Amino acid sequence: QVRLVESGGALVQAGGSLRLSCAASGSIFRINTMGWYRQTPGNEREFVALITTGDNTNYADSVKGRFTISRDNAKNTVYLQMDSLKPEDTAVYYCHVVQTVGSVYWGQGTLVTVSS
Repeated sequence: QVRLVESGGALVQAGGSLRLSCAASGSIFRINTMGWYRQTPGNEREFVALITTGDNTNYADSVKGRFTISRDNAKNTVYLQMDSLKPEDTAVYYCHVVQTVGSVYWGQGTLVTVSS
């Protein structure tokens, strides 16, 4: 089992920045990829970014060049640095972890609101 606790969501003006954090606990030795998804009301959860144990990263086209994902293995934490935020980035952001055995875990979500 892996427990994920997210933080950092807030209200910010367009063009501003935020950094989300997600701290993992539990069976952390089995964590493979860590990442972020987001969801708006009435829509499916969509992929934002991921990072592997080898620090390979992948981003959704909509956030490339603006968002940066990183991880601190010593703290078992994954971060999402969000710059040049747009109103369309408004969503609940969810931390996502995949273990080497294939189990998937989600955080409780943190709300990011970008005002125009």
